[in-house]
Amino acid sequence: MGEQVNVGIVGCGAISGAYTTTIGRLPGLRLAAVADLDAARAEAVAVANDARALPVAELIADPGVDVVLNLTVPAAHAGVALAAIAAGKDVYGEKPLAATKAEALQVMRAAAAAGVRLGCAPDTVLGTGVQSARRHVDDGLIGAPIAATAIMVTPGHERWHPNPDFYYAPGGGPLLDMGPYYITALIHLLGPVSRVIGAAGHARPERTIASGPRAGTTIPVTVDTHVTGILIHDSGALSTLVMSFDAAATRAAPIEVHGEKASLIVPDPNTFDGDVLIHPIDGTWQALPTLAGYRNASRGYGLADLTTTPPGELPRASAPLALHVLDIMESLLTSTTTAQAIPITTTCARPDPVPLTEPC
Repeated sequence: MGEQVNVGIVGCGAISGAYTTTIGRLPGLRLAAVADLDAARAEAVAVANDARALPVAELIADPGVDVVLNLTVPAAHAGVALAAIAAGKDVYGEKPLAATKAEALQVMRAAAAAGVRLGCAPDTVLGTGVQSARRHVDDGLIGAPIAATAIMVTPGHERWHPNPDFYYAPGGGPLLDMGPYYITALIHLLGPVSRVIGAAGHARPERTIASGPRAGTTIPVTVDTHVTGILIHDSGALSTLVMSFDAAATRAAPIEVHGEKASLIVPDPNTFDGDVLIHPIDGTWQALPTLAGYRNASRGYGLADLTTTPPGELPRASAPLALHVLDIMESLLTSTTTAQAIPITTTCARPDPVPLTEPC
C-alpha cells in the first residue's frame, strides 16, 4: 500500500467498530484520532485503538490526520465533509454522500476546487461476491443482460436499533438506508441508469422500539417504508427494486441478473462475499468459482482503495458513483409522488473491476 496514511474518524457509533478493525489490519492505514459529539464514546474508541480523542474541529484541523473518515448520521455528512475539505483533508464517508443531491454536488465541487480526494461507501461491492458476479457477467456467461431484480425485505430496524428514529424521519426509509448497497451493485453489474419509475407506501404511522434503554417507546413514521421501482439502465436492461421495512421475510435472492443464456444469483450486497449461482437455460442451479474481488474484505477497503488510487484517477468507491446512486434514489422518491418516469441527470462510469486479491 506504500506510505502509511493517518485516519481521523468523525462519528463513533456502531459502524465505527467495523472500520477500526479493518484499519488495524491494513498496513497502509493507521488510526490517528477519533471524534464524536459524545466525548465519552470517542474516548472509549480511542483507548481501544491506541488513538487520540479530540473535538471534531480539532481533529479536522490536526496536521497529523491525512484523511477524514466521516461516519456521522446522513444529515451531518455534508457539513463534516465540507469542513474537512476546507482543511485540505481527503474525505471518505459512509453512505449517502450527503443528505440531498444538492448538498452532494456542493461537496464534490469543494473537493475538486481544493484538489482533495473524495470517496463514499458502500465498499461491500468490492468483495468477492459482487465482483465475481460482475466478472461472470462481463465474460458473457449469461449472454446479453436483459433484466435484474434487487430485493431487501425486513420488518424494520426498530426491532434491533436502540435509537431508530432517523430511519423513519425525512432522509430515512428503506430506500435511502439500504438502497445504496443494491443500486451500487446494479451499477457495477449493468452500468449507469438513465431514468426511473417508482411507487411507495407505508404500513403503519408509528413504530415501537424493541431494544435498549428506550424499549417500549413509540416513534412516528413520516416517510414511506415500502418503496418499489424500475431502473432503466443506459444499456437497456431493466432492474426491479423492492426496499421494505414493512414485511416479515422473503425467500427471493438479494439480486438476480437475467440474460439471454442464463440467470445469475448475486450474493447480498450488504456483505462482501457469498456464492454466485447460475442457472443456464435447460440447466440447473450451480455454484460458480470466485474469480474477482478482495478476499475477506470488510468495511474500510473502500477507504484503502481511495488512499492508494493514483492522482487523476477515480477510486472505485468514488464520489461520482455515490452522486449517481443518490440521484437515482431521490428521483425514485420523486416518481412515487408524481406517478411519472423521472430522467436521471447524472451519470458515472462503471468502476474499475477488482482482480482477485488475497487478504493483507
